[in-house]
Amino acid sequence: MRWQRRRENPLLDFFEAGDGRLVWKWMHYFDIYDRHFSPWRGRPVKILEAGVYQGGSLQMWRHYFGRRASVVGIDIEPQCKQFEEPGVEIFIGDQADREFLRRIRAEAGPFDIVIDDGGHTMEQQIATFEELFPALNSPGVYLVEDLHTSYWDEYGGGYKRPGTFIEYAKDLVDQLHAWHSRDPAQHPVTDVTRQVRGMHVYDSVIVLDKADVAEPVVRKSGHPVIPDF
Repeated sequence: MRWQRRRENPLLDFFEAGDGRLVWKWMHYFDIYDRHFSPWRGRPVKILEAGVYQGGSLQMWRHYFGRRASVVGIDIEPQCKQFEEPGVEIFIGDQADREFLRRIRAEAGPFDIVIDDGGHTMEQQIATFEELFPALNSPGVYLVEDLHTSYWDEYGGGYKRPGTFIEYAKDLVDQLHAWHSRDPAQHPVTDVTRQVRGMHVYDSVIVLDKADVAEPVVRKSGHPVIPDF
């Protein structure tokens, strides 16, 4: 069955108009973007996108979020620097280079939204998350896309292969649940436990909601009907 548009979506409107620079996206991503990013529209939001490519998505984000938004792009290709404009700053470097990422964090952070659409290798995705998630404001949104490369050998992937971002994300799920651990030495509460309010998994995309997370509390309310049950 061919892809069909499901609802109104300003990002998809921009893409389908085709008036700007080249944008290359899987079509089901647009609903995911709008679902998680729409609360930030019209606000003074700072977005970082790894992977500038032809510069079209930087234009798309500025159009979607509005003129109060500022966008930071990173790419390994020096020619991408030409896509800078008011409200858009571009850094050139390898997203697997942690020192480069730390420089961006120091010079351009913190961010409200981080989108990883960069080189898609396992090393790049994991390094970018570990270095830039701490630079995300709370609340904030961290989105990693094209995660099908976790299953592709040429990107360092493979089905259930250790070290892929998909396998890394499975460990994040464990950390998210660490408040309930009965073996804290083996399964301790971490920064992820305290800072990830939710984790959304889609085809090729994972979205993490950053927030200040307190230890969960369970309570009862109402009157029991069945005694001692």
